[in-house]
Amino acid sequence: MSLRIIATGGTFDKHYDPIEGTLRFGQTHLHSILERCRVTLPVAVTELPLLDSLDMQETDRERILAACSVAAEPHIVVVHGTDTMPETAQKLGSTLASSTKGKVARTIVLTGAMVPYEVSNSDALFNLGYAIALAQTLPAGVYVAMGGEVFEWNKVRKNRKAGRFESTP
Repeated sequence: MSLRIIATGGTFDKHYDPIEGTLRFGQTHLHSILERCRVTLPVAVTELPLLDSLDMQETDRERILAACSVAAEPHIVVVHGTDTMPETAQKLGSTLASSTKGKVARTIVLTGAMVPYEVSNSDALFNLGYAIALAQTLPAGVYVAMGGEVFEWNKVRKNRKAGRFESTP
C-alpha cells in the first residue's frame, strides 16, 4: 500500500518569522514530519502552491482536484487550511462522485491544523497521523479529519466560534 500527500498550505505549513513577528509560507513541513514520525509506508508528496485557505480560489480547488485525479495512489491525504476545507471537500466529493456515477474511486482525507506545526501545542502531528490512518482504512470517498473526528465531505462545517469541525445534517 502507498499513500500520496498533497500539501496546499494552511495554518499547518505556516512558518513563524521572528523578525517580522508574522506567520508566512516557506516550504512544506511534510518531509521532516514524515521522517520525525518514522512513517514506513511509501509516501509520495505533491507540493502545490502553499496558500492560506482564505485566499483559495476556484482555480486552486481545480488544481487540488487535478492532483488527486492524476495520483497513482488510491489513498490520498490533502493538507489544507481549515477555513475553507469544507468547500474543497465539497468540490472533490461532488466532482469525483459525478464523474464516476456516484461512487468515488479513491479514499481522500483532508486535514489541517488550528495551530501551525512550528508552534507549541500544535495539533498538526496528531491530525496528520490520524488522516494517514483513515486514508488507509476508510472505504473510498472524500472525508475531513480534524481533532480526532472524521466527517463525510457533504456533512461538515467549521464552527469558527468553537474552533472545531462539526457534522451538518
